[in-house]
Amino acid sequence: MNASRPWLPRLAVTLGEPAGIGAEIVAELAQTDIAADLIAIGDTDLLQRAARTRGISLTVEADDGQWRTARARGALRCISVPLRAAVTPGQLDKRNAAGVIAMLARAADGCLEGEFDAVVTAPVHKGIINDAGVAFTGHTEFFAARANCAVAMLLVAPGLRVALATTHLPLAQVPAAITAPGIVSILRIVYNDLRHRFGIDAPRIAVLGLNPHAGEGGHLGREEIDIIEPALAALRAEGMLLDGPLSADTAFVAATRARYDAYLAMFHDQGLPVLKALGFGGAVNVTLGLPFIRTSVDHGTALDLAGSGKADASSLIAAAQLALELAAR
Repeated sequence: MNASRPWLPRLAVTLGEPAGIGAEIVAELAQTDIAADLIAIGDTDLLQRAARTRGISLTVEADDGQWRTARARGALRCISVPLRAAVTPGQLDKRNAAGVIAMLARAADGCLEGEFDAVVTAPVHKGIINDAGVAFTGHTEFFAARANCAVAMLLVAPGLRVALATTHLPLAQVPAAITAPGIVSILRIVYNDLRHRFGIDAPRIAVLGLNPHAGEGGHLGREEIDIIEPALAALRAEGMLLDGPLSADTAFVAATRARYDAYLAMFHDQGLPVLKALGFGGAVNVTLGLPFIRTSVDHGTALDLAGSGKADASSLIAAAQLALELAAR
């Protein structure tokens, strides 16, 4: 706690997909000693039922917007966003998609207005939101649109950070989405936030190629020669420390990882399988480039575990801790 600001940071925590494990792991987060005023955003009744499922005692108060200097373990405040339909754990219902969007909008707007220091998000189900007629690609894109800014997705695990040049795209659409201006924009966001959010004075970033063996000198594709290398050259001229394009199949070996503060992967399943294999359950999703701090879990809604009381809250706890660390800077 900063002596010049004795109150606790206000951390907004969205409950995610109602039929998933989100409310359960938020209730579990409240059982920790994390030094934050936890403000859950979602259906209050759902949160109370989730606590009973876990067999834990949870004190839920309506949020009055006031800053506090302490939070009792097992307690949080809640901004209620009621759901339209009763929730059965594990069973998606598109009637509740509007409530999910409403909770995300409330969290984003609160951060933009300075009501919260950061937002941590439990997982949502993209498919059911789209089935309800709402075009939704993911949290990252939603918050970018809400804040009207360019962003980058960064996954953080112990000893490894991986940013993405493209996010939730079908693989067939990835090559056309890799452009020199796009790579320049993403790397500027990543570089800036590594410096100012993570406190790394001179970040060194490894940039992966798109094709096997980084294109094999043009024999396995020319994206590295025609797009990626010119983008990196322009940014090196600005003083950025960038290596690449590197062959993705060897870029993550331990000796190589030790040299870099972050990686830029060209597509979702190029970098994230490595990161999740090394740190699943403790990894955190961070949206860079926003005017506020947003972190999230590294997993999905786990519908098969919903209502069982067995869901692991480790990633949400790690996300909340990282949000506080970033807010402190």
